[in-house]
Amino acid sequence: MSDWRRISQRQVDLFAEATDDHQWIHVDQARAAEGPFGTTIAHGFLTLSLLSALSAEVLEVSGVAQAVNHRVDRVRFRAPVPVGAKLRASVRLLSVRPRPRGFTEVVISVAIELENGRVACTAEQTTLYLDGGLADSGR
Repeated sequence: MSDWRRISQRQVDLFAEATDDHQWIHVDQARAAEGPFGTTIAHGFLTLSLLSALSAEVLEVSGVAQAVNHRVDRVRFRAPVPVGAKLRASVRLLSVRPRPRGFTEVVISVAIELENGRVACTAEQTTLYLDGGLADSGR
């Protein structure tokens, strides 16, 4: 499990700016207070974007020169993430296999859980790691 991370309104607002997604449920605190969740909620894609950072707290990979996010599969948004809530990720290693040109493919399953026990988001993330020795030799 990763450490707990609190979602702030500032983080949600910055994500709205970066993605041009200013839906009121995310950024209008007064209107959202009267809405279905009683508060603003994080964008689903903001929650999803935390996969890499949260999983890096759990999965230690050494001896690599580079990591490349390759793919995200089986994404499900299961519960809203209210602003102010804490979340963390549980990570399960699904597979490791060699790939061409010195890469190793690592597939993990990630569940982002809220402090109330509900699962906010699940996904499978594939990362390609370049072997440190091959990168240094110029191959």
